[in-house]
Order: sequence, then C-alpha cells, then structure tokens
Amino acid sequence: MMPTARNTVRKFSPLLFSILIFVVWELLCKGLRISEFIVPAPSAIFASMWTFRGPILDNAWQTLWTTMIGLALAIVVGIVLGCALGVSKTIHRTCSPMLVAFNSVPKAAFVPILVVWFGIGSLPAILTAFLISFFPIVVNISTGLTTLEPELEDVLRALGASRLDILRKVGLPRALPYFFSGLKVAVTLAFVGAVLSEISASNSGIGYMMMSASSSLRTPLVFAGIFTISIMSMLLYYACVLLELRFTRWARRGASPA
Repeated sequence: MMPTARNTVRKFSPLLFSILIFVVWELLCKGLRISEFIVPAPSAIFASMWTFRGPILDNAWQTLWTTMIGLALAIVVGIVLGCALGVSKTIHRTCSPMLVAFNSVPKAAFVPILVVWFGIGSLPAILTAFLISFFPIVVNISTGLTTLEPELEDVLRALGASRLDILRKVGLPRALPYFFSGLKVAVTLAFVGAVLSEISASNSGIGYMMMSASSSLRTPLVFAGIFTISIMSMLLYYACVLLELRFTRWARRGASPA
C-alpha cells in the first residue's frame, strides 16, 4: 500500500470502524428480527433522531449548558484544591483521605439530597456534574506539582524566587499535561453526572427526555438520547485534546499539529 493511501486509511479509520459497527448492528437486527422495543436498528434510531430533532436539540442544549457550568466549577475548585494539595504536604496529608472517601460515594446518592435542598431543576444537575468531575482534576494537578524536581526548586529559591513565584512560573506550567489528562476524564464524567440528575430530578434535558421516552416504550428515542450524549461528550473531549496540543506541545516529543 502506498504511503499516501496508508495515511488516508489511518486518518479515516475511526469513521470506517464506526460505519462497520453500525452496518453489522443493522444486519443483526434485521436478520434476527429483533424487536425495536428491545434493541432498535441504527436506521430506526437515526429516523427517531430526525423525527424528534426539535425536542432533542432543545434538551441537548439544556444538558450541554448545565454540564459546562458544572465542569467550569470543577475546573476552578479542582485547580485550587490541587494547588493546595501539591504545594503543602500538611494539607495533602490532612485532606487526601477525606477527598478519597468523598469520591468513593456513588454520586447518585447525592441527587435526592440536592433535590431536597434546591428543588427540581437545573441546579441539582449542575452540582451533580461538579461533584462527579472535580476529583480527577484535583488528583492530576496535585500529582503534577508534587513531581516537580526538588533540585529545581532549590535552584529557584537560591535565585530569590518565592513559593508563589515557583508555583506560578514553573509548577503550574509543568502541571499542564497532568491537568489536561484530568480534564479529559472530567469532561465525560460531567455528562454522566448531569444526565444522572436529569433522569432523577428534572423537567428538561436529555436525561429527562430519555426517561419520558422509556416510560412510553419509545426505545429508538432512548437510544437517540444516548447517541446525542455520546456526540456531545466526544466533541468536548476532542476540544480538550486540541487545547492540550496547543498549550502542552512542548511536553510532547515529535508532536505534530492535529
């Protein structure tokens, strides 16, 4: 195979693989005569997405902005806590067990409490997205700061740099690759949290739409909601990848523009 053809195949391999999965899925549903109430064929799902494109877009926008607000809160809190844990050994030793214990609690357990406190609506979805997504950012920021070479810190202190100068000019830039690693995980988790809250306690959003479609046995519309969530999550994930390439190219050996 010529190099140009090989590069073309490599470039479009994710799209080709996705098409292959949908084709096999369609053939299995048609060949085995599986009812669309059990597992709808991709053609039925795409038809449902087109038929209900208006409600899907409205609810997708609701889910998107609640997720983005929750993710923004997670980024701010995650950076602050991560810096505190990475700079101070005392804070790290004191707060780490509590953070690990908090993260181990299923976030679905917080949804009823948030509904009691804030009622049904967007706020529980925002807070659930925040609660489920800030921990990876905290862990990765603190890891990036704690892996800073002690010799480098000693040299900077000898040159008169304060702890804040070291954090701002060296620590945070060195922690950027770790931050983006945590952010890519947090993006997908934020959607999980928002949709989880919408299923349980909301009157709008993709989660609410999926629950309503499930109660009326419109399985293709439920799968259409799943596809919509996947598309939004994937787009945000690759937006983070592009930002990572833009700001951490220095950390990648042989990196080329995406």
